[in-house]
Amino acid sequence: MKNPHSPSYDQLMGFTRRHFLGSSGLGLGAMALSNLLGSGSARAAEGGVLGAPHHFAKVKRVIYLFQAGGPSHLETFDFKPVLRQGHGKPLPKEVIGNQRLSTMSGNQSSLAMAGSFTDFSKHGKSGMEISNTLPYTQKIADEICLIRSMHTEAINHDPAITFFCSGNQVPGRPSMGSWASYGLGSMNDNLPAFIVLVSKDASRDQPLYSRLWGAGFLPSEHQGVQFRSGKEPVLYLTNPEGVSPHVRRGMLDALGKLNLDQAAQELDPEINARIAQAEMAFRMQTSVPDATDLSKESEETFQLYGPESKNPGTFAANCLLARRLIERDVRFVQLFHQGWDQHGDVVGGINRQCKQTDQASAALVMDLKRRGLLDDTLVVWGGEFGRTAYSQGKVSGNNYGRDHHPRCFSIWLAGGGVKGGFTHGTTDDFGYNILDGAVHVHDLHATMLHLMGVDHEKLVYKFQGRYYRLTDIAGKIVKPILT
Repeated sequence: MKNPHSPSYDQLMGFTRRHFLGSSGLGLGAMALSNLLGSGSARAAEGGVLGAPHHFAKVKRVIYLFQAGGPSHLETFDFKPVLRQGHGKPLPKEVIGNQRLSTMSGNQSSLAMAGSFTDFSKHGKSGMEISNTLPYTQKIADEICLIRSMHTEAINHDPAITFFCSGNQVPGRPSMGSWASYGLGSMNDNLPAFIVLVSKDASRDQPLYSRLWGAGFLPSEHQGVQFRSGKEPVLYLTNPEGVSPHVRRGMLDALGKLNLDQAAQELDPEINARIAQAEMAFRMQTSVPDATDLSKESEETFQLYGPESKNPGTFAANCLLARRLIERDVRFVQLFHQGWDQHGDVVGGINRQCKQTDQASAALVMDLKRRGLLDDTLVVWGGEFGRTAYSQGKVSGNNYGRDHHPRCFSIWLAGGGVKGGFTHGTTDDFGYNILDGAVHVHDLHATMLHLMGVDHEKLVYKFQGRYYRLTDIAGKIVKPILT
């Protein structure tokens, strides 16, 4: 039975023909060249398959600050005095019950409680309790919506990160940014709808794969485009030596005609995706250098984001670049910062990670707000799971390690449509189980799409005989956090 929410094949092909052939009489090359030269009115930004949002969108753009490795909620946003009081003593067995443990600590004869090394304090009018390892985040307490009751299904990094980025633990599904691009399209004619930034100053503890921002079975033009630091932010974007823009334009025109002939014969939408990507790359030759030129920022702005913001490719510089990208109406920007996998030396690891990320994360929210961009931008901060209340291995004085913990952890959101200075969900005295307000990964995705004006049950794609969506067959909107 056909899903009534899914566009038909004829609709999809009709959209493809309209998009690439148009009715203006201009060819692909003429449209791109006239846009680059500024002649006439700018070509309208590419629309998504939905045509228009399902309902009023409270946010137009998303910046996702993904903290890869699993930040410990117990050292950041969920203080548990009981653990500190019982530091080094066995964790009561009834707390764990028959729950699954990772193989890294599941064979320990006893599981010793590990109290946080850092103090927490209350901040803002809301009195939100935040770790003293995050002094800059403390300053934006009234801007963030803190969720202490996130939970996920995977207990190991790769499936857990894949699950957060695509809604499924198995590789191959479209990423959340790709779904946003596919459904809503681009708001900018000269930059991709979905851009990815990876910190060069992060510890390389867990690998990141390009499939985390891939398009999966969606048309390939919706995949995330990674921007890198250095002279060539996007690989193979610049013309080879001796090839002028005029020559490149002629080559693309000739290639476009061949591809259109092939598309007319084979009716393969992926051919048109290749055309779209080639044309976008041509336009990006001028737009990318401007967008990534941080030298245009004021000294006051660099001070806001911290000294590393002058060093392209660092987390701080990427946060600043993310603001520049959403100013140019990039729809989805995702930053990845590795190094949160503290199986040992939590004290040193957490201090190092917070020093790298705290100031810039808070600065991004403050910068967006003062520029009037926070009202229609959603910022998300968090990792793939939390850490255990017990120590992996023996507690050594004040130092300890924490294993993976998918049953409860913390993330925060800020921006349009979510309540600032609001805390949702509670965990038990050990930070091990959720007591109320549980939020699943599918629930987070459903809520993000809802804020972007999309009904998560209606944004679907038929592949191999089945209709797929980002939230699979689950997901509910987390209404208590919404304004």
